[in-house]
Amino acid sequence: MGLIDRRSLIAGTAATLLAAPALARTVERPTRELMVPVSGGRVYVRVNGDLAGPRAPIVMIHGGPGGTHAGFLEALPLANDRAVILYDQLDTGRSDRPGDPANWRVPRFVDELEAIRTALGVPRWHVLGASWGGTIALEYGARRPAALAGLALASPLVSTRSWLSDAAALIGDLPPAIRAELQRCGALTMADPPAACDAPTQAFYAAFNRRMPAAPDVAAYSRGVPGNRAMYQAMWGASEFVSTGTLKDYDGEPLLAKLEGKRTLFLCGQYDEARPLTTGAFAARVPGAEFAVIPGAAHGLFNDRPAETIGVLRGWLARKDATA
Repeated sequence: MGLIDRRSLIAGTAATLLAAPALARTVERPTRELMVPVSGGRVYVRVNGDLAGPRAPIVMIHGGPGGTHAGFLEALPLANDRAVILYDQLDTGRSDRPGDPANWRVPRFVDELEAIRTALGVPRWHVLGASWGGTIALEYGARRPAALAGLALASPLVSTRSWLSDAAALIGDLPPAIRAELQRCGALTMADPPAACDAPTQAFYAAFNRRMPAAPDVAAYSRGVPGNRAMYQAMWGASEFVSTGTLKDYDGEPLLAKLEGKRTLFLCGQYDEARPLTTGAFAARVPGAEFAVIPGAAHGLFNDRPAETIGVLRGWLARKDATA
């Protein structure tokens, strides 16, 4: 879903130890920035590229809950083909932070999309949601809006039941000593585990969340776009493998039957928290949907393998454009 605060430090440290140095990249300045009114406040939106160009733009929905648009900075090369729209959900990143948990409801987050589309004057667009953002994209796609040209579900949280099942399977793949420590320190059951759980939790994130460090410029930008750990804990829980928040009983699997397969792409990483076995099974329940696995990537597809992920998206978007 998303890495915030202490968990960001945990995953980032582990990735640095495991991976080769990242190439420095320059984060492109947005073509346009605005604050869009939504229920409960205003959300920050940035656009790269020409919204009036010949190809439908793509909007990207970040993970978390409580993550930010910074997770998609590596996707900005897509703006060479079409406009790329990034935004922060209410209460995180550069958006307003009213801090009211009453706003932290799935339907309200879904409604943010139409508010953004209307504010930008976009008649038709592609929608990509990653992780928790995949939940919002799934809900949006199930509404079958006329503006939807294509729907990409990247490592999506489709149901909490399936997510925790994947987490349990992946924990089983960790070395026995790490598994034992996760159990011993309470990381698998406690709503707020102690600092003693940081090291084994770090091992899980290093293996299945981010396997590469962020590029220096991306990391610097991200530090200026803070997430919202309180939202993550309230909606999800203490870690990727424990859910005690309002999403603990979330089940979007019935919505798969409402998706239009010919417009839908499922994708995930080879070492993803949203395991290829599970994501592929969800794709199989949407007749006509495409499914792709990004080699070498964990949950952070754009972070771990940006070129490969962009390549998959470019091909899929071109096919959707051709059939529009």
